[in-house]
Amino acid sequence: MIVNNRCFNVCFIFRPFRVPILTGCHSSIPLWWASLCDKKILNQPLEKPDFFRVAELFSLKDLFDARVHLGHKKGCRHRLMEPYLYGCRLDHDIIDLDQTMEHLQLALNFTAHIAYRGGIILFVSRRRQFGHLVETTAKDCGEYAHTRYWQGGLLTNANIQYGPGVRLPDLIIFLSTLNNVFQQHVGIRDAAKMNIPTVGVVDSNCNPSLVTYPVPGNDDTPAAVELYCRLFKMTINRAKDRRKQMELLHGLSADARERRHV
Repeated sequence: MIVNNRCFNVCFIFRPFRVPILTGCHSSIPLWWASLCDKKILNQPLEKPDFFRVAELFSLKDLFDARVHLGHKKGCRHRLMEPYLYGCRLDHDIIDLDQTMEHLQLALNFTAHIAYRGGIILFVSRRRQFGHLVETTAKDCGEYAHTRYWQGGLLTNANIQYGPGVRLPDLIIFLSTLNNVFQQHVGIRDAAKMNIPTVGVVDSNCNPSLVTYPVPGNDDTPAAVELYCRLFKMTINRAKDRRKQMELLHGLSADARERRHV
């Protein structure tokens, strides 16, 4: 479902919590066993550092070919981005791709865990040229997107604007953390106030301090943005498929329940 500024409340309301614990007297699976399997499904991914194998989705060469290392001019550099820079060439900052790989793997791994647990993921981008790409990415992985003007207080005043029972996103992915060249996206500040974790692509002119999982990289080149969208889409779909496999393995899927009831 694609979300714009006129129907943004959809992403807050119509996603029920999934509780894969069997109930009812006709179930052939004891409730204590279902609860134990459910805990195992949720805890098993935490036992491995890369349970979803996101490290194999991309390489350093993929980042280089997509021009992720290209930053802005030295005069536009944000002081908090200096630790992520490799150097400067022809008055343009060069981003350290080794750090980009490390931070991108952390961001993808966290995104996979959120998707694995049925969390709501919201893609955000203010760039007009990438609006269709971001919305298509969210649709392909069954999540939500917001590519229009972000109204202040959209998260902090959600209960007042949309009424009680509103569920906020569990993760917000910013493909660009700026509204324009000089202004940070308002959604980053609102997410920080509401303790909503964020993943954000931060260029050399961005402020990464309020982003939970900053990914240093180019956010202007189409090839780079396409790479980010493809990686996040593959990660989310992989995590959801893995959840289905785990439920089938432990006999907790809906089809398995129906077959047991027959």
